[in-house]
Amino acid sequence: MANPRRKLHFGSYIFLTFVLIFTLFPVYYMVSVSFRSQSSLYINPSWLPVDLQIKNFVAVFQSDEFLNSLGNSLIISSVTTVVGLLFSVLAAYSLTILRYRGRDTLFRLIVVAFLTPSALLFIPLAGIASGLNLSNSLIGLILIYLSFVVPLGTYLLIGFFENLVGELEDAARIDGASRLQALWYVLVPLIVPGMVAVGILTFSASWNELLYSLVINVNPDVRTLPVAILNLMTADETPLSLIMAYSTMASMPIVILFYVGQRYIVEGLQTGAVKG
Repeated sequence: MANPRRKLHFGSYIFLTFVLIFTLFPVYYMVSVSFRSQSSLYINPSWLPVDLQIKNFVAVFQSDEFLNSLGNSLIISSVTTVVGLLFSVLAAYSLTILRYRGRDTLFRLIVVAFLTPSALLFIPLAGIASGLNLSNSLIGLILIYLSFVVPLGTYLLIGFFENLVGELEDAARIDGASRLQALWYVLVPLIVPGMVAVGILTFSASWNELLYSLVINVNPDVRTLPVAILNLMTADETPLSLIMAYSTMASMPIVILFYVGQRYIVEGLQTGAVKG
């Protein structure tokens, strides 16, 4: 029995090694190319990090377009995360703690909302944004992003609220707390892991989103970072090394967030995905 089990473990390690290489190679290639010059890529097309230099990163931080789009992405992602968390907590609390007619129907509509592919809605949402004069503005993108992240955040947080003991809020209400006070001081501290997970996922989704930012915000002053990276490619030139330097810097906030909050993300997805 020991020999077959050892073979199984060895096979698992081999499989995981291939998965790891397959997953990390694009990251390695991005970082490696970002430290090379454009001419070096053609003169010495090597997979190994050769002819390394930092002039691409110097060009990145000297670019007004990069700094402007970086600021826009930070504003949009941060506001979307904070406001989305607020609405998600209130909605999840309403769908689990409160009792009212149509609650189950509302929950099903929320599930349908976050399961609907965003690519199917960008034309009508772009028309609505244009009709409300929200095109070429940060607030327009924030409102659109909220329509996608709030249903997902609500669904994940419902699992946390359903795992709480109902008597906790009742005891707070008996002591004279209002519903909002009981929610803020009693229930919210118990769902912090879920809120951190939802916040990281919301920030990541807003930070990486391209389609709506590309369609709705055509003004260069309100472009986000993904659009700025896309615009580096022209019909005449594709500065691959500069694009990779942009992409490396753009990925750093997300890498840091996931590294810091990885424990909360796993716990949040495991708890939030299981009802009851």
